[in-house]
Amino acid sequence: MQLTVWTYEGPPHIGAMRVATAMTGVHYVLHAPQGDTYADLLFTMIERRDKRPPVTYTTFQARDLGTDTAELFQAALAEAYERFKPQALLVGSSCTAELIQDDPGGLAEALGLPVPVIPLELPAYQKKENWGAAETFYRIVRTLAGPRQGQERPKNERPLANLLGPTALGFRHRDDILEITRLLDSMGVGVNVVAPLGASPADIQRIPDADFNVVLYPEHALSTAQWLERAFKQPYTKTVPIGVTATRAFIAEVAQIAGVSADVTERTRLPWYSRSVDSTYLTGKRVFIFGDATHALAAARVASKELGFQVVGLGTYSREFAREIRAAAAEYGVQPLITDDYLEVESAVRDSNPELVLGTQMERHVAKRLGIPCAVISAPVHVQDFPARYSPQMGFEGANVLFDTWVHPLMMGLEEHLLRMFREDFEFQEAPSHLGAAPQAPKEAPVAREAAGATAQAAEVAVAARPAESSGTPGAPVWLPDAEAELRKIPFFVRGKAKRNTERYAAEKGISNITVETLYDAKAHFSR
Repeated sequence: MQLTVWTYEGPPHIGAMRVATAMTGVHYVLHAPQGDTYADLLFTMIERRDKRPPVTYTTFQARDLGTDTAELFQAALAEAYERFKPQALLVGSSCTAELIQDDPGGLAEALGLPVPVIPLELPAYQKKENWGAAETFYRIVRTLAGPRQGQERPKNERPLANLLGPTALGFRHRDDILEITRLLDSMGVGVNVVAPLGASPADIQRIPDADFNVVLYPEHALSTAQWLERAFKQPYTKTVPIGVTATRAFIAEVAQIAGVSADVTERTRLPWYSRSVDSTYLTGKRVFIFGDATHALAAARVASKELGFQVVGLGTYSREFAREIRAAAAEYGVQPLITDDYLEVESAVRDSNPELVLGTQMERHVAKRLGIPCAVISAPVHVQDFPARYSPQMGFEGANVLFDTWVHPLMMGLEEHLLRMFREDFEFQEAPSHLGAAPQAPKEAPVAREAAGATAQAAEVAVAARPAESSGTPGAPVWLPDAEAELRKIPFFVRGKAKRNTERYAAEKGISNITVETLYDAKAHFSR
């Protein structure tokens, strides 16, 4: 295991919690030590939920390990059933409790409760959160939905689809459901069940009544859709409708499966972009993309095919979809990045010199530190990515949202560059930056200012009397003030590369102090 400050995915029982919290009439009894209840905050604080997740923890302590922890689990399970009266129970262990091997499934079966009890075996040291969500959803559907022996699917008045995959803590899942429901309705297709988000055990039992399944988020629903296809002969969609092109392909796929017309009014303003002055400035912008596989693949396609950006980096933390990411990276001519180490992602961002970063909340922090515009496209996200407004990622309205979300940081980046460019102009009145105002020193009294001036003058003499010190690695060239001022005039999106090239040139030439002349000599050298 690796000690880290941030993580893209929690252990698999967090994925199980995302499914249980998304549903109604379900309760999850988690065999876990005291301290593993931290996960409640993910839902109540980040997602702004008005009630805590439907999870009961056994919360055993160190002193309990010398007694019968199995009996402790059974007591907690019986109490949870009596208190909450759920329609179905999930039972499992957290990553810590897994080590004591108490078998929650067998212990629950021995109680003989009058509701379905679904045991979850989630290998915490081999798998992670998204896999845990997918496995939990699969076990729930397989237990509650059938198969139904000798029963035929009912004849529906119009084609019906299930929307599979949205969970609690999902990135814009709530709004995606509404957008795709409207899109299907405009095609004459109804929605039978949305699951797991908002579904009850009774709803899960109705899943086989639909004519086909729409897989919105393959990380959570692909394995379930594949089983439903085998068990009930329900086809499922392969296209995730993020972006105009993918939405059109999704409409054509649904029309073929459901036997309906693909003639749908496109509610998108994106064609305006190609006729606007923005397209002149934004075409060819370098973009680095990282997130879950579904959103990373879609973002790369939209950036490259619809907005005319250049994809200079593509990666995911979803190792289960590494093959798809590698294939897409080969198409865009970049090296795929499959990792769950945010420091490795930060290094890749720095090396690729992008003008825009599309990623998770971790990449937002990285981009802010590097001074690069950023937009969040994927979980994990923070509270600000659960907006009160309608903000889908899918469908035609989702394409409008993507355009605004991605283009605005770039335009603000241009504004930031202009602010810096004209900052020395005597007619320029400095405006606050979107990256945050620099801390202002408190005003000093006249006597204090005189003392500070004398101290500064003495410091200047001292600096002039001693060799320049490097703020970087030992032996690295030192930037003189005039060279630093000139470097700041270079646009932010190439400044890092110019700085590294100049330092490399100075090191090769044995130059210890970088001047303005060194900066332009390096530029001429690397331009040949």
